[in-house]
This record gives sequence, C-alpha cells and structure tokens, in this order.
Amino acid sequence: MTNHLRNVLIGLVSGASVWAAPRIIAQAPAPASNPTFEVASVKPNKGGDQRVMLGLQPGGRFTATNVPLRLLIRNAYRLQDFQVIGGPSWLSSDRFDIVAKAEGDPPQEQVQLMTQALLGERFKLAVHRETRELPIYSLVLARADGRTGPKLKPSSMDCQALFARGRGRDAPPPGPPPGPPASGAAMNCGMRMGPGTLLAGGMPLSQLASSLSPLVGRVVQDHTGLSGEFDFDLSWTPEQMPQGPPPGVNAPPLPPIDPNGPSIFTALQEQLGLKLDSTKGSVEVLVIDHVEQPTVD
Repeated sequence: MTNHLRNVLIGLVSGASVWAAPRIIAQAPAPASNPTFEVASVKPNKGGDQRVMLGLQPGGRFTATNVPLRLLIRNAYRLQDFQVIGGPSWLSSDRFDIVAKAEGDPPQEQVQLMTQALLGERFKLAVHRETRELPIYSLVLARADGRTGPKLKPSSMDCQALFARGRGRDAPPPGPPPGPPASGAAMNCGMRMGPGTLLAGGMPLSQLASSLSPLVGRVVQDHTGLSGEFDFDLSWTPEQMPQGPPPGVNAPPLPPIDPNGPSIFTALQEQLGLKLDSTKGSVEVLVIDHVEQPTVD
C-alpha cells in the first residue's frame, strides 16, 4: 500500500475482512457545529461490485467508493455494526461514491466529525445515543481447574518498561511489520490481526476481549479474572473467507487459511483455554431517527 494513503482499506468484501481490530469506544456527543468539508460530491454506485474502499489522502481528500451508508455511519461514529440501530433496509443495500475535500491535512478524528456533518447535510441523517441492555459475550476460563490453553501464556516482556525507556533516550520497541500476521510468529508488545489470525505479545486480556467484539458481533467483556500481560496466538477459519485486495491496491498477500479449521469459538477453547458465555449487558448504541436518500451531484 502506498505511503500516500492513510486508513485506506476498510473492507475487502462487504466489510467482512478487516485487517485492523476496531476498538469499541464511548464517545461524547458531537458538538452542535461540526467542522465541514470545503466541497463534497455524493453519487450512487450501481456497479454491483461488493468491494468497498474508504480512505484519506494527504491534502485533506476523503474518498469513499462503493460504500453502503451503514458503513459510512459506522466509520463516522467509530461504532461496530451491532451498535447501529434502526433505519431503512437501503442503508446496507444501496452504495455510494463520495469525494470530499477538507482544508489542510486534518487528523482522522476531525475527518470523522466532518463526515458526520456531511451525512447530516446530504442524507438528512439524524441520530441519538442510548444505552441498551443487549446480548453480549463474557470471556471466561473454559476449564474448571483454571488452566489456560497452549497458546496463551503470561508474557515475559515488561512492555511498560520498554515504552517508558522509549520516551527517554532509548528507542521504543519496534512496531509490527506490515500485513497480516503468520500463525506462530513472535510478537513484542503489540497486537496484529488478519483474516483468521490474532497474534499478541504483552497484552492484557481486556484487549483480547475488545478485539473479539467485531468478530463475533457483540460486545465482549473480560471476566477471566486473569491480570497482567499475556502472549497469545489464535487461529480460526472465518465464516466468510477473504477475497484479497481490490485491483490496484498494493497490499501484502493474505496468508493461506484452512477452510476446515475451527470456528473462532472452538479455537478460543482449544488454543487459549477460554470461552465466550452468552449473557446480557449495557451497550452504547446509535439510534437512527431519520435518514433520506441523498441529494446527489
């Protein structure tokens, strides 16, 4: 992927394959007057392709190609699909191309606010936030004796010390190489995620729970009772196999995936000694009050 794109690849096939683990976060309500793009073009995309592209280029150029409005809302408000409630069916079926230009090189957080304003202006989107009691998963130990699986071990790395030294005269620990991780590869003080793979070193299990949420379609809360940092290597077969990068995107090749491998639920038990118990809990959601087909250019 070129050095001139930031956050380019959001989904390969209907957003089903995401290489970075999105975090589920609670956000304060957007200010009454959001920053806006200088110019913006919105057009329907009737091509029938299922691949989507969403990116921000230097110079404040924001592009969304073949993107459903539901995905635009998720991206603008930093939410998972299960946190967007209501709206007509065309939010997921109709697709749009958007090209917008902001002044300068705004940070990603400001672009999200600009996108919120754009959705309100062109799609007449009106929303409000609620906290609802919804199905969630509780991440717990799978074995009665409390033993963990063979691919979950307490970390021997002192990541806090490494990062502290990195803020001083010593260099911080190196970041992960680009591309999806290979199962069995070492990972130092970080996490890498690819289709059917999740590799981490020196991470708390609360971070594992957050990373599992977009994969299982629910909020996941850590109730293992295990404190400290861990190394873990999880491999499973996704329900929908990734298709590879779209034409023209210079992305690393996807590692091979065993089509007969375990589901993520089975892999958690066999490899990490953990399981997901279905329960209910409080989840922040975004409720769609009103939306219209957009004014187009």
